[in-house]
Amino acid sequence: MNVLLFAITIPILMSAILFIFGKKIPSFKGVCVYAGIGLVVTLILAGLSIISFPKESISVISLNDVITLSFKMDELGRFFAALISIVWTVIGFYSFEYMKEEEHQVRFYGFYLLLFGVLLALCFAENLVTYYAFFEMLTLGSFALVLHDRTHEALMAGLKYMFYSFAGAYMVLFGIYFVAKYATDSTMTFIQGGFIAEGGPKVLTVALLLMIVGFSVKAGMFPMQAWLPTAHPVAPSPASAALSGIIVKAGALGVIRVIYYVFGPEYFGGTWVRNVVLILSLITILMGSALPFREQILKKRLAYSTVSQVSYILFGIFMINPVSFKGSLIHVAAHACIKSTLFMVAGAIIHITGCKRVDELKGIGRKMPVMMWCYTIVSLGLIGIPPFGGFASKWYLCSGALGTDYGVFAWLGPVILMVSALLTAGYLLPITINAFFPGKDFNENEGKIAAWKEPNLLMLVPMIILTILSVLIGMFPEVMVWA
Repeated sequence: MNVLLFAITIPILMSAILFIFGKKIPSFKGVCVYAGIGLVVTLILAGLSIISFPKESISVISLNDVITLSFKMDELGRFFAALISIVWTVIGFYSFEYMKEEEHQVRFYGFYLLLFGVLLALCFAENLVTYYAFFEMLTLGSFALVLHDRTHEALMAGLKYMFYSFAGAYMVLFGIYFVAKYATDSTMTFIQGGFIAEGGPKVLTVALLLMIVGFSVKAGMFPMQAWLPTAHPVAPSPASAALSGIIVKAGALGVIRVIYYVFGPEYFGGTWVRNVVLILSLITILMGSALPFREQILKKRLAYSTVSQVSYILFGIFMINPVSFKGSLIHVAAHACIKSTLFMVAGAIIHITGCKRVDELKGIGRKMPVMMWCYTIVSLGLIGIPPFGGFASKWYLCSGALGTDYGVFAWLGPVILMVSALLTAGYLLPITINAFFPGKDFNENEGKIAAWKEPNLLMLVPMIILTILSVLIGMFPEVMVWA
């Protein structure tokens, strides 16, 4: 069996075993050991697949000429798989400390391992049907993480996430029906340039729009973004980090597959759909950058930020420009590391201090300097300050847009990206300023503040790793992009 298939199936099988026999594990430490082994084994298998780069196709099941589940690695899937494997594993080890006091740990790690395999399946999906099938599995598995705490708020957030996700999935499914009818290949296998026959009916253009919007639900693009700031804050912080850092990227990957590997960039660029989705992405960037200012709950502020930042990626994809597309892929990697770190910081603050609001974090940098330096460095990257993570991606996004002749979007896009960067600084950096410079009235030995301390290494090391990675992405962006 190909090592690529092992990378997909091993975490799914280990998840099933944990669901069946997990209650017999005598301690949480035993659950962590089991989950840790699953994460490391999957990381190694994925790494071996990425290094060996197998070119052969693996067919798992064929129900007919159209419905075929098969996998094959290409350069785009290789890039996403490498990123997902590293970040997902790092978040998983961070969670071992955070989940210590939480309930239903077996269930959490069962779904966490399951989602690792599902995400790799999305990266290696050879055709549209395979991608869609595992995209639906991703929704179901991540739904369980959102409502993990089983509070009324978590239940309502989970249902909202499910409603939006299924609405997007049905849009994609509608498009697949028409794509299957007019495809040059009945299996709908992904190929660069697409497989839609020329001269198709106008309904294909509608199908194209619905598929892009449907996959963009997971990426949080307007008008289907409302689930994201609702679901992220109620999920356990490791789940929030995974949702914001990785799972939203499945929507972006789906959009890339639709535009570049199903319809083809020439088809997309010649339709009115391009104008519509460019407008939607720019609206999302501005809206997601402005709304955090009114939000005092730290995790919710970070969730609104994700709405904005993922649409940076979508904007670069929609421009159909090699430079902008490169910027999108770099931002996929940078944002995954940066936003995962930010949510891990938020989780550590909640875990140690119980504080959830931004206005409660005054002076926290005096007690937790290493953690808050991680927060500050990745925040600078998200803003786009050189040489940190997000600078290179935004440089390519703006350069690519300015280098096109695509009317108003050639200059409006870069202008909105610059405005968004200023707004991002406005809602992230005041936290750093108040953390390290709380003022003369601050007494670090008073009340509950005296008990604040740096997170232990199990939490701190994952933050440091992703912070370093975000800086390396900013300094060596060309190394990060293979596709």
